[in-house]
Amino acid sequence: MNSVSTTLLVIGGGPGGYVAAIRAGQLGIPTILVEAEHLGGTCLNIGCIPSKALIHAAEEFEKARHYADNSPLGIAVSGVKIDVARTVEWKDGIVRRLTGGVGALLRKHGVQVIKGWARIVDGKTVEVTEPGAAEGSMRIRCEHLLLATGSQAVELPFMPFGGAVISSTEALSPETLPQRLVVVGAGYIGLELGIAYRKLGAQVSVVEAMDRILPAYDEELVKPVAASLKRLGIEVHLNTSVLGMTEAGDAVRVRGAAGGYESQLEADRVLVAVGRKPRTKGYGLESLLLDMNGRAVRIDNQCRTSMRNVWAIGDITGEPMLAHRAMAQGEMVAEIIAGKRRHFAPSAIPAVCYTDPEVVVVGLTPQEAERNGLECVTANFPFAANGRAMTIESTDGFVRVVARKDNHLIVGWQAVGRGVSELSAAFSQSIELGAQLEDVAGTIHAHPTLGEAVQEAALRALGHALHI
Repeated sequence: MNSVSTTLLVIGGGPGGYVAAIRAGQLGIPTILVEAEHLGGTCLNIGCIPSKALIHAAEEFEKARHYADNSPLGIAVSGVKIDVARTVEWKDGIVRRLTGGVGALLRKHGVQVIKGWARIVDGKTVEVTEPGAAEGSMRIRCEHLLLATGSQAVELPFMPFGGAVISSTEALSPETLPQRLVVVGAGYIGLELGIAYRKLGAQVSVVEAMDRILPAYDEELVKPVAASLKRLGIEVHLNTSVLGMTEAGDAVRVRGAAGGYESQLEADRVLVAVGRKPRTKGYGLESLLLDMNGRAVRIDNQCRTSMRNVWAIGDITGEPMLAHRAMAQGEMVAEIIAGKRRHFAPSAIPAVCYTDPEVVVVGLTPQEAERNGLECVTANFPFAANGRAMTIESTDGFVRVVARKDNHLIVGWQAVGRGVSELSAAFSQSIELGAQLEDVAGTIHAHPTLGEAVQEAALRALGHALHI
């Protein structure tokens, strides 16, 4: 067995793992990264990036079809069709460019990348089985072990993945489009992909056990998305449980909470999107006997686990399962190992839902502020009063600010509308920098932009909005 030693060993080449390795390389820390599949992890390969590519393609196709039917812009298009195989090829090209770039950055900073399956022996030893080699073909000794193994889709025990039942992974690389798609779960993954498939031409039904879509978001933010689903012709079945597939495998059996009736939803394909869970099985993690937080690895504010010099970042540590959180944690861990004083204590972590329209949440919502005992002032500014929103034919939604009543310190931003994901940086910066309502209200915002709604929300919270 080939044996090597290093200062830092990273298991997992997703956003958290590769960022940690790059930063460690920049800081002169000898680093080895082990990845079983492709650099970039779920996010770059089968998550964030390919899903946004598919969503964009679906939006452009729907827009072209919209222009084929007497568009008020005076545009006429005929003969609109989509070649799904070519769309997937384009999406895969973006993924290859990004993952190739990650590999180049790791090489540039002297990180050794080993492709293979890792198995933890102890807190300082990992065995790696390389492709085509005998089991445990390499042993790596390390001073610091960083767990960055990510998460995986939750599978329903009575409806396992396979055949017509797919996860988001298969949904992002369709060989053909289904005529009838049933989406199980009305969270952000289910709705993002369900909307994309509807825009591509499939008949889509969404089944949700809770009493509304996007149950993790507050009701006011969800209303424009619910209206969009209705406008797109997506059937939504709330307070409804999934029982499994029919014996013929051509429909989903469901039961509504009211009256306990059972019915069937015809389906060529079923997307199960009921959440993700930390990837803790299959590589010997249990041998470390780490303290756990449910299914997640418990960490402190420096991403240390209960074992000395064993670190964990990203989805394996639980919610929020966001790539940008993992990246920030990975950078921090590398700097701590290099001797810098760091703690992971962000004032806010932005979360974006790429539905139609998009939803952004940064910091505290009004409900969360109230639960935290904060007396706050809240104000919305609607995109219906924003000139830029009118010119891009998207006046649904609003920007909302939440600030302390006593000193006007901003503690939260929320927005729903077309393109509001791009406002998330401004939202996060204002909270991290400790901005008050007066700071945002007094900052000159470019006209005409969607960002003016940010300024107007702050002005409205102060009692003197200009355009409403």
